[in-house]
Amino acid sequence: MMTTSATRPPHRTELLAAGAATVTVVLWASAFVSIRSAGEEYSPGALALGRLLVGALVLGVICLVRREGLPPRAAWPGIAISGLLWFGFYSVVLNWGEQQVDAGTAALVVNIGPILIALLGARLLGDPTPPRLLAGMAVSFAGAVTVGLSMSGGGGSSVLGVVLCLLAAVGYAGGVVAQKPALGHASPLQVTTFGCLVGAVVCLPFSGQLIDDVADASVPATLNLVYLGVFSLALAFTTWAYALARTTASRMGATTYAVPALVVLMSWLALGEVPGPLTLAGGALCLAGVAVSRSRTRAARPCRHIPVVRRRRAGGNVTAGPGVVAVAPQPEQTRESA
Repeated sequence: MMTTSATRPPHRTELLAAGAATVTVVLWASAFVSIRSAGEEYSPGALALGRLLVGALVLGVICLVRREGLPPRAAWPGIAISGLLWFGFYSVVLNWGEQQVDAGTAALVVNIGPILIALLGARLLGDPTPPRLLAGMAVSFAGAVTVGLSMSGGGGSSVLGVVLCLLAAVGYAGGVVAQKPALGHASPLQVTTFGCLVGAVVCLPFSGQLIDDVADASVPATLNLVYLGVFSLALAFTTWAYALARTTASRMGATTYAVPALVVLMSWLALGEVPGPLTLAGGALCLAGVAVSRSRTRAARPCRHIPVVRRRRAGGNVTAGPGVVAVAPQPEQTRESA
């Protein structure tokens, strides 16, 4: 008998969702390295538009091959809001903010996003906030603060840059929470593709800047832009939507706390930026917090059910009613069964 998505074992579904989330986190972490390189030759709006156009092209081809079609009408509000806030607004504002503040400050402020996701998810989507999730987010945020402080350069921050990064965090959180209901009506590929198209339309005013930057940019910078569109957008956002459809927005938001730790590692390997002990400690805290937030409590031991036998006295009175009584296993019963 063929196993469909509806009958797929829950454990396997969780493993697939965790794998998809891992792909997303790794690709988003690599995006910081590419943005840092391409951002030297591309303006914030041009970089956002170029990335979105490349991503929309790749996703559009895949949709045509798979014959996905248009999303249902019920999915469009979530797609439009996530496309506006996350794909469009977030991309431009974050690129601009990172030109005003150092990388450590930007990472610190943007990592308010998962906390906002948890609050909005609980308020608007009814997401549960178990103690393990809250504890894990607290540990990860402490790690993000440690990484941010260790990477911050003295005097490199500005009020404008901090405000821009804070707005980026708000846009990111709003986009994720809006995307979650849309995934109940459309496939992850549809939600990602058309959200990307909405973001590209929002960024069209930067078309002139993109044309000028492409003409003057070096080949490595343009290749970084293409990488951002194909991998950290088209692929990473699709795997994100796949995982988000199978878990809560709060838990997915907490997963992204692994990004700072991976950025530290990738910067070390790709850019030769050797992290200090404080940075490594912060990265370890980020990963530990993600592990705690995604862990589950042990299920309670199932009770045994013993049927009750109906007995009647001579007078017709019932001494035991019908049904099933749930009792916990007793040591004596265990020894008898052994």
